[in-house]
Amino acid sequence: MIQRTQTTWAQALSKEKPLLLPAAHDALSARLIEQAGFSAYVIGGFPLLAARHALPDLGLAGFGEMQAGIKDIISASSLPLLVDADDGYGDVKNVIRTVQAYESMGVQALFMEDQVSPKRCGHLDGKEIVPQAVMTDKFRVAAEAKINNETFLIARTDSLAVYGLDEALRRAEAYLMAGADGIFIEAPQTVGELEKIGAAFDVPQMANMLESGRTPILSPTELGEIGFAMVSYPVTMIFRIVKTMQQALKDLQEGKLNLEGEGVGFDEFKEIIGFKEWSLLDEQYSTKG
Repeated sequence: MIQRTQTTWAQALSKEKPLLLPAAHDALSARLIEQAGFSAYVIGGFPLLAARHALPDLGLAGFGEMQAGIKDIISASSLPLLVDADDGYGDVKNVIRTVQAYESMGVQALFMEDQVSPKRCGHLDGKEIVPQAVMTDKFRVAAEAKINNETFLIARTDSLAVYGLDEALRRAEAYLMAGADGIFIEAPQTVGELEKIGAAFDVPQMANMLESGRTPILSPTELGEIGFAMVSYPVTMIFRIVKTMQQALKDLQEGKLNLEGEGVGFDEFKEIIGFKEWSLLDEQYSTKG
């Protein structure tokens, strides 16, 4: 049984520098992240859509579908979490609904981005960016709409790929002035760009380490040294899991039916999903006939 954490995002940031954020794509992955000893995690649109619907991150799911997936994941872990809130799922009215709905679910932090809807993964071509004023209005409304003053709002801008680093930095500053608490400049393409971004602001910033993406992969220590307070790993788990499932299916096709030792054991898996705790409830409360 999960007891939701009372840890705020600011407190999570103070405990670990940088704060490592593996992405949970389902409830089981969130459970494993907590059992591995991480302090927090992130739920991103790319892995969630892939795992839940086998769909690409191209604006194919709406707020309701994302909310349902996030609700399932939150139920499996007590850790504080950061949620991908897309562009707020519409205009300023939708932003209010999105922020307050996620807060009510127990989300400690969320980020919104300045792409034109339907948006796409930040490491893909073809992105379009909304006018800066549209996004500053959204962050102003989001900051005013918060139920909990400790809810942490991160401004993501995808403008670097479209307009260059200087414009991305200008937008980030404007979003901070409008009420954002942290910054996420998506898809820098060189270590030099990462260094300039890390040195640009005194607020917590997030780096996104996406395998096979456009951003150079640096170690957490390196990213912390150049100014990043958070590091997200959006596809590390799901990419590795897919490879493992493909190999398991290949083994079955080739007639390798005795696969014991290739994965976790039955007893270990029961422990991961809390089999003993739930069974004890039956013993404690079940009426004997």
